[in-house]
Amino acid sequence: MSVWFGLYSEARFHPWYRSGWLGIFFLSLFILAGSAWGQGVTPAQPKPQTKKTTRAAKVQARKARVRAILAAPTAPDTATGAAPRRPVPTARPGQRPGSAPTPPVRNISPDPRDPQGPPPPGARNAGQARVPGASQKPVPDTLAPGGITRGPGDSLQLSVKRKGQVETTIKYAAKDSIQFDVTQKVARLYNKASVEYGDTDLKAALITVNYGNNTMLADGKLDTLKHKLEGRPVLKDKGGLYTASSIAYNFKTKKARVSEAVTTQGEGFVSAAVIKRLPDGDINGLQGRYTTCNLEHPHFYIQAKRMKVIPGDKVITGPFNLVIGDIPTPLGFLFGFFPMPSRSRGSGIIIPTFGQAADRGYFLTNGGYYFAPNDYIGVRLTGDIYAGNAQSFGGWGATADVSYLKRYTFQGNFNFRFSTRPSNQILVNDAVSTGQVYIKPPAANAFWITWNHTPVPKPGGGRFSASVNAGTSSFNRVNSIDARRFLSTQFNSSISYSKQIRNSPVNYDIRLSQAQGTDGTMTFTLPDFSLGVARQYPYQWFGIKPGAGGKLGKVYEQFTLSYNLTARNEVSNTIAPRTLSNGLPLLGGTTAENRIPFSFSNIGKLLRNGRNGMQHTLNIGLGSYSVNHFQIAPTVSYGEVWYAQRLNYSFSPVAQAIRIDTTYGLYRINNYSAALSLNTTFYGTVVRKGTRKIQAIRHKVTPNLTYSYSPDFTTRKSVYPQPDLYGLRNQFNELIPPSQLQPVNGRNPYPFNSFNNFIYGAPGGAKQSQVSFTLQNSVEMKVRDPNDTTGLNPFRKASLIDGLDFNISYNFAADSLRLSPLGVNFRTQVARKLNLNSNASFEPYQRDSQGRAVNKYLFEASPRRLLRLASASLQATYAFNPTTGKKKSVVRRPVALPNDPSLGTVGPTNYYADYVDFDIPWELNLSYAAGYTTNPVPLKKGEMRPPILALNTVRADGSVKLTENLRFTYNFGYDITQKTITYPVLSFFRDLHCWQINGTWIPFGVTRGYLFTISAKSSLLQDLKLTRNRYAQYQ
Repeated sequence: MSVWFGLYSEARFHPWYRSGWLGIFFLSLFILAGSAWGQGVTPAQPKPQTKKTTRAAKVQARKARVRAILAAPTAPDTATGAAPRRPVPTARPGQRPGSAPTPPVRNISPDPRDPQGPPPPGARNAGQARVPGASQKPVPDTLAPGGITRGPGDSLQLSVKRKGQVETTIKYAAKDSIQFDVTQKVARLYNKASVEYGDTDLKAALITVNYGNNTMLADGKLDTLKHKLEGRPVLKDKGGLYTASSIAYNFKTKKARVSEAVTTQGEGFVSAAVIKRLPDGDINGLQGRYTTCNLEHPHFYIQAKRMKVIPGDKVITGPFNLVIGDIPTPLGFLFGFFPMPSRSRGSGIIIPTFGQAADRGYFLTNGGYYFAPNDYIGVRLTGDIYAGNAQSFGGWGATADVSYLKRYTFQGNFNFRFSTRPSNQILVNDAVSTGQVYIKPPAANAFWITWNHTPVPKPGGGRFSASVNAGTSSFNRVNSIDARRFLSTQFNSSISYSKQIRNSPVNYDIRLSQAQGTDGTMTFTLPDFSLGVARQYPYQWFGIKPGAGGKLGKVYEQFTLSYNLTARNEVSNTIAPRTLSNGLPLLGGTTAENRIPFSFSNIGKLLRNGRNGMQHTLNIGLGSYSVNHFQIAPTVSYGEVWYAQRLNYSFSPVAQAIRIDTTYGLYRINNYSAALSLNTTFYGTVVRKGTRKIQAIRHKVTPNLTYSYSPDFTTRKSVYPQPDLYGLRNQFNELIPPSQLQPVNGRNPYPFNSFNNFIYGAPGGAKQSQVSFTLQNSVEMKVRDPNDTTGLNPFRKASLIDGLDFNISYNFAADSLRLSPLGVNFRTQVARKLNLNSNASFEPYQRDSQGRAVNKYLFEASPRRLLRLASASLQATYAFNPTTGKKKSVVRRPVALPNDPSLGTVGPTNYYADYVDFDIPWELNLSYAAGYTTNPVPLKKGEMRPPILALNTVRADGSVKLTENLRFTYNFGYDITQKTITYPVLSFFRDLHCWQINGTWIPFGVTRGYLFTISAKSSLLQDLKLTRNRYAQYQ
């Protein structure tokens, strides 16, 4: 409106009050419609302003300025691309600082000297609104450099503060004082100063911070009395920790120059005369040293003129040499590469171990590659090679080790080892020698497989587990000196899957197993299946609720049923001797045991030598009833065995031998039995009053009396046939009368079994009506606990006798020898150190001249006695050390594996086997085993009396701490009967701070020899070692 008013004035029109009614009408119309060309222009001659009008003018000015900024297009400078700077308006007098300045009131009346017409291109009025008719081309932006430059389409324009040199807060601290020089932009910190800037932490005796060039300079303080630098600068950032005499650091570029620096990189320490730290964290050093010794003056180090360190990755050097005890050695190379183990798994090369074996020459072992494809599996592939001599190659070996893990599901390890070596000793004699006396033996191949798989138990899920130890029978004898594996004669393997069916009492188990002996015997069970049904209560099948039957319900509610099924197929390479238990000759029979070699061509023979069958067992529980402190429990069981074949016997009078034929089909053999048990428990207690240490002694006695019955199953001809033996002759070639071939009292003089040597045998047997009695005893006492200071638990229990058990039985259905031997078992622990376990068997019957038991009791003979000791055994173990009875120390020493080339991963790894506990000064473990068996056959003239104790051995193992860093261990046994030492092993360990020495000596046996290793402790330098060994038998 004011614009139009001004235009009227410029056209020399009369004022509106002189224009008449027509002028007034047009003026009112334009007032209501508003102006389309501009707004906010102040009249040429404003009226005097009041406070209210001044405040309104300020508000309108601010709004006009914002609208102008949002509507105005901008254009970058043609030269620099940035808008030209314009003076920033300041606040007017009386205006609040920091608020937008109010534009001054301007007189926009046209100068009469200016030509009239359309405004020039890009013309603006005071309010920054576009003037009608102006050009649409963008004009240069008037914002300061560093602001936001937008194109014509931008609808928002914000100013951003210019980025300075310091990006975060700098924290200062000093014990003495802090000085600031504002003009020089320098801060000085004295005495135990520290500066924290983001991830950078610098501590020193003196620190100077220069803001002008963004640097920090740290120095130590020289003690004039001790002539020692104190308060050494320590710099800590993402690149590591640096200790030096002087540090210059640029906190903008992250570069640093460190003099006389020492930095920690993983397990190693890097020191150099000058270190330059690069922005990416890498380190370049001059006159550098690399060591794993944590002393200020290290015992050894690798010295190089130039060195580069990539933190957490590797150390790379130029030509270097090894310095031990400040004495340079000729050991070195043209360059050095020392990888650092990171926390994350990765693949890499495994450096082999060099050494020499007495019978296979120089070797390189355990070299290969470790492959880590992900976080769940790791594969280690290594190989061995032996030089041998000029006449014979020493052989080679390969190992594949796979470890896998899936969290909360399973974990396992698979190891396969293969080796070729001379089958005989290369040395002519069996003595340990280094001479060049060799022979040329043939090569022998051997392998060993170890697999361990352990699942994580989950409710309602199946469980798959595996424990496999199988391979060539002689593998451990010729490839290991480990006592446990070398002396083992039996190795077992098993792979199984078991599952409890959800919401069901049924569970099943499928198992594949193998038993292997060092003598070449192997037995496979493929498969072994079992299915079981948990105890069931039949009354619940009819919907009867507990307690609904009253007194009668208390009886039938205790009836239970349980079922178990097993099926097994067994294959063995051992052919048992073909003989008959009745002593008759057998056609094609053998008395010697034979073995079938395992090969593809012998699979048919192995399968024909197999045994299989199925067994069913149904147990019926009739409840348990209490009668005057006694528990009575009757049970009934029923079982069946199913076979797919049976043996048929026939007699050949011409050959005077029995012929066996095998027929195939389904053959069922059942059996059943019943039992009734009566048991109770009573106590005898002695209580001592007062405050004595022993408060009470209690004797617990548990007797059990059981009667069992099963009928006579020997009369079944389908199981125990009686072939026609007419024409059989005795040892004098005399014809045996037919009357002597007929059964007597239901028993055949020459019994036969159609299922002889079958996997489950022939169930049942002779009639049994037997009473068994067992008596269990234990003695314990209550003693005052001296360690209790609260009074809440003043006493504790201590066992005097863990068990003293007796058992004996009497069979009323037997025709002779009805009373069984008396069995006695005793076990206890004395003072938490000595464990005793003893077993004995006593016979009640006399023996004849052939050592056979006769149906006469010993008390009927002269001199009279009740029982005779038939056999006995004793096992005693004694383990003690200064901390016996307390929790044994398990502190792990920071030492690495000794890398014994004679040992391999052939089973679950014992991670603590090679660690030495110096906290225990000594320990001793003693074990003694003795066994006695009576000789029932009287000695003939000239025969030597056998030893009283068939087993009489003692074994000791332990360790002794000779000095603070030297420990000696021993392990040996002695056979008292044979008067020989069994497999002694002596070893020592010497801790040399950053080095270690291991030694093992086996003085006797086929594996006699020694092993000596000196090596660095750190795993970074695990190949920095010297190994020397001499074994008579060595992998």
